Amino acid sequence: MSVPLWLWIATVGGLLALIALDLVIVDRKPHEVTTGEAARWVIFYVAVAVAFGVGVWIFAGHDPGVEFFTGYITEYSLSVDNLFIFMIIMTSFKVPAIHQHRVLLIGILLALAMRSVFIAVGAALIAQFVWVFFLFGAVLIWTAISMVRNKDEDEEYEENALTRWVRKLFPVTEEWHGHKSFVKKDGKRWITPMFLVIVAIGSADLLFAVDSIPAIFGITQEAFLVFTANAFALMGLRQLYFLLGGLVTKLVYLSYGLAVILAFIGAKLFLHALHEYHVVPDWLDINNWVSLGVIIVVLTVTTLASLAKAKKLEAAERESSISS
Repeated sequence: MSVPLWLWIATVGGLLALIALDLVIVDRKPHEVTTGEAARWVIFYVAVAVAFGVGVWIFAGHDPGVEFFTGYITEYSLSVDNLFIFMIIMTSFKVPAIHQHRVLLIGILLALAMRSVFIAVGAALIAQFVWVFFLFGAVLIWTAISMVRNKDEDEEYEENALTRWVRKLFPVTEEWHGHKSFVKKDGKRWITPMFLVIVAIGSADLLFAVDSIPAIFGITQEAFLVFTANAFALMGLRQLYFLLGGLVTKLVYLSYGLAVILAFIGAKLFLHALHEYHVVPDWLDINNWVSLGVIIVVLTVTTLASLAKAKKLEAAERESSISS
């Protein structure tokens, strides 16, 4: 797939225009995002991503089109599991509801900029060294095992190294100052909790890239598709945060489903590397249609099973409260 420079520029320009639109319409006046507003924006961003994918399908062919949609669905589903961490961070920093949208917008924008560097490095390595597929596959399988092993552990937020470093480097005000990131007190520049939580969100999302970037490289090695799938997934993530709310905690089997998907893509990377070394036959190189089917089936089953269990638990709680 040959992507001319003008298309890269147009795509990045279009994404920046969407972000500017979001800033003007949603964040012009800080407010608490309602469920209805979040739903409309989620539909909008998904529709834009689908339109982009259809464009890829029409102009580049059905294989790149399938790769984009498979990558987009994978990145979006991995992002849903990360929403719970965002909720913990928001609670830990006591972020006012009217400022949460701005925190997510800027934090995720920073994460996308940093992920772009990862994508460029990953694409360059894959183009030069076949053994990188083994490395990425091992990362995904290890992540899948870790997700299952740590599923029952309590999630507690601990500030990462970057957030702690920023806290040491600058004095931090105790109180919030609207959406300001910097203020002057007694002639000295201070950072506000707004700046610190943006760093926390952005750096946390960057850590999530450790599994999401290798995962999408297991689906496509086209840097353009990897970047755009990541961009559309991250841009739609903010509004999904407000739409799902506490529903994320009800998706109790989602981590298991994502672990299966990561392990599957990890195995696919191993097989692809072995195929490149001419160790395995062609039919063992899993195609993108199979990948898309597996991902959709696993996500559907785990989501329905999670909602069924949540409904059963709610019914049991109602019966318990009535009997008591």
